Amino acid sequence: MSQAITFSEYGAPEVLQLSEVTPPEPGPGQVRIRVRAASVNPLDMKIRSGLMAGRGPADFPVVPGLDAAGVVDAVGEGADAAVGDAVLGATVGGGYAEYALVERPVAKPDALSWEAAASLVTVGRTAFRVLGQLGVQGGRTLLVHGAAGSVGVVAVQLAAARGISVVGTASERDLERVSVLGATAVRYGDGWVERVEAAAPGGVDYVFDASGAGVLPDSVALVGDPGKVITIADMSAAQHGVRFSAGTTEQGEDALPELVRLAAAGRLAVPIWRTYPLAEAARAHADLEAHRNQGKAVLLP
Repeated sequence: MSQAITFSEYGAPEVLQLSEVTPPEPGPGQVRIRVRAASVNPLDMKIRSGLMAGRGPADFPVVPGLDAAGVVDAVGEGADAAVGDAVLGATVGGGYAEYALVERPVAKPDALSWEAAASLVTVGRTAFRVLGQLGVQGGRTLLVHGAAGSVGVVAVQLAAARGISVVGTASERDLERVSVLGATAVRYGDGWVERVEAAAPGGVDYVFDASGAGVLPDSVALVGDPGKVITIADMSAAQHGVRFSAGTTEQGEDALPELVRLAAAGRLAVPIWRTYPLAEAARAHADLEAHRNQGKAVLLP
């Protein structure tokens, strides 16, 4: 037996409990890892609270967690890794655990910490995917709403590295951090449109909404075309003719090796705000839901 965080009903962070579970067995193409770090993502909290229940009933008990990094200790048929390899990737059946299954594992370079490796997967793939869907090219101007969030941080860096001019909205406390990443930082909230127009006098060509803060109508008006706006956080997207980007695409799936190379070379940073022991997963969820974080929260089994 081993330990994992589970929940058997939807609800507040307190439904997360440390439980005894049987370590999972890897299937074809999968590896089992001894988890060294598991990332906490906003989607984990939406699943736990029941907000995603409409997409299908949960098979309780649920082990949450989308991403993990660790050392391979068992290998399924055809898996591209060996016992003893350090890897990262998307989990199958949850990552908040001492042991987790990883599909399509990617080798973790020594230069990449366990915490950063686990944190890179979902947010990196999401940012990479959305930039591809927007089709924004160098020389254009991209507005990123929620530029200090986990996905926004990666999107800003990837876009800036491609020669795209980036304007990023963020809270007052995060403006300097967003500027360091390569964006012109603008305070969000009332009057953001005017502040963005002042920061980008040549106009904005595309908008990536990672905030879900009700900015879509003004964003469409700003660029003049709903096809140039994408959100990953605002469920009212269709009402405004805006694309809602979710799930995975080939662009996002194939991005991870490149993202790992960039991060290991120091060209892409995923800020880690705080680490927690596995048993304190509920506290990690509560802190993120209260927006106390400035970067990723990571569980350490």
